[in-house]
Amino acid sequence: MAGGIDELIDVLYGMIEEAWSMPLGKDKCVIEREKALDILDELRGNMPGEIKAAREIVEKRNDLIASGKKEADSLRRTAEEKARSLVDQNEIAAQAKQRAKEISASAETQAAELKRAAGAYCDDLLKRTEESIAASLAEVRKIRAEFKAAAGVK
Repeated sequence: MAGGIDELIDVLYGMIEEAWSMPLGKDKCVIEREKALDILDELRGNMPGEIKAAREIVEKRNDLIASGKKEADSLRRTAEEKARSLVDQNEIAAQAKQRAKEISASAETQAAELKRAAGAYCDDLLKRTEESIAASLAEVRKIRAEFKAAAGVK
């Protein structure tokens, strides 16, 4: 019964919804214990995968930021080298310095924007992953409490 966390929760939810009601027990029902436990085991097994995916996203974001910084440094070095080669000519030297500053500022702006966008993207993905895991955990806890209550386990 392989599936994603959301699919497994849906199956468990459907199983509980379709379960037979207990006589004189308005909120109690009978479900297949082994099937429910199998689903919970699969949920437990899938959660590390979701966490691994979130870590990979963070790693990709860090790589993206490092790449942006490397590119900005490369652009800055290139601009500085061009400026040094034109130092002897006053007018050209002044223009080269101005252009180097513009390139450097542009590269830093691009790197900052790239870093901000990557950070926002990763934060959004991590937030959605966190919410999904939290919802799954809450649902599992609720179902477990219902199991305990139904089975009379303390």
